[in-house]
Amino acid sequence: MGEPTGREAVAAVWRIESARIVGALARYTGDFALAEDLAQEALAEALVTWPREGTPRNPSGWLLTVGRRRAIDAFRRRSALDDRYAALARDLGEGGVLAGSDPVPPDRSGDEVLWDPDQIDDDVLALMFISCHPVLSREARVALTLRVVGGLTSDEIAKAFLVPTATVQARITRAKKTLGAARVPFEVPDAEERATRLGSVLSVVYLIFTEGSSASSGGALIRFDLAGEAQRLARVLARLMPNEPEAQALSALLELTAARFPARTGPDGEPVLLEQQDRRRWDRAAIARGRAALARAGKVGRGLGAYGLQAAIAECHAVAESVGDTNWERIVLLYEALGRLAPSPVVDLNRAVAVSMARGPGAALSIVDELVAGGTLSHSHLLPSVRGELLTRLGRVDEAAFEFERGIELCGNERERVVLRRKLADLG
Repeated sequence: MGEPTGREAVAAVWRIESARIVGALARYTGDFALAEDLAQEALAEALVTWPREGTPRNPSGWLLTVGRRRAIDAFRRRSALDDRYAALARDLGEGGVLAGSDPVPPDRSGDEVLWDPDQIDDDVLALMFISCHPVLSREARVALTLRVVGGLTSDEIAKAFLVPTATVQARITRAKKTLGAARVPFEVPDAEERATRLGSVLSVVYLIFTEGSSASSGGALIRFDLAGEAQRLARVLARLMPNEPEAQALSALLELTAARFPARTGPDGEPVLLEQQDRRRWDRAAIARGRAALARAGKVGRGLGAYGLQAAIAECHAVAESVGDTNWERIVLLYEALGRLAPSPVVDLNRAVAVSMARGPGAALSIVDELVAGGTLSHSHLLPSVRGELLTRLGRVDEAAFEFERGIELCGNERERVVLRRKLADLG
């Protein structure tokens, strides 16, 4: 393979370093929205300059220095020649960044110009907490996190969630204006507030992974890029917050779940059910990482939280040699604990599936019928799909057919509809 092109180099550096660059600029300027705009301007300049004049010796330093130079220009335009301007201008020599020039003076290391190395982790952590601030809507949190922490473009985010690019751009713009109006400071929250807001950060990462691992609509069962980005964000969060058990647990859950991806689809992308998966294709390295993260969560916490319990369930599957060899009774107990800690009809539905494997379909059907009566999952294809499976195992074929037809009607993912149609056809 040849050397990467200028645009490829820009994309690679941006994906890896964007969070640190935005974070450093936000710390320098004290303005999160301005920092994100400055980083985008630096990215745009790199897309023009690097293909023409070559990739700089210190690519991330080039981007940050351009961003700092643009910040100085912005403050000049505002006639705000104050202490912030002086701090930004310090150490930038005459002609520091010109198109195609090397922004790092020969006698200075790139790290010194870039940022204080001791601040890097705090910068990224602050970005995650700001992007997931409670003042923002859930959709805005997801879009902003993927943009400023994940380094995805608006087009990539729009493609992942099957919405127009303009919608994503509007969400990001509104989010930045909302944060500015609320005067949210660029800082890692103190310990008490961090504990309160951590759940919001974790839920955004989990939501991104959930959409990637089981796409709610479209023609693909798994959106690997989206799920992979959530895994990366979870690893970053676990590294930055080593003493937070749920941060470790979320990383464990995502690793253990993603370990099954290679066997979840066939050559044509068609779903492969758990009992039919070739477990030799499961990613053993991901399983090892997930189990290690789950062990860390157990050591730093006082018992497992919601993500820890889900990770423990995923671990039961990961260590079993087959569906029949799986410790279903333990899974039932873990779902019961999860239901008490984080009550949810989806948790109850999953518990019903585990009960059906441990104690038979009859015991599970009563749980499912309670959910039907409650009406909370009336618009989800999951409920009729599970009920149809239980009725099939009980020999109640006509009722099962009705449930599968209902599931097909409600399901938004074409690949999952194929599975339901096959189950319906197998009823004869």
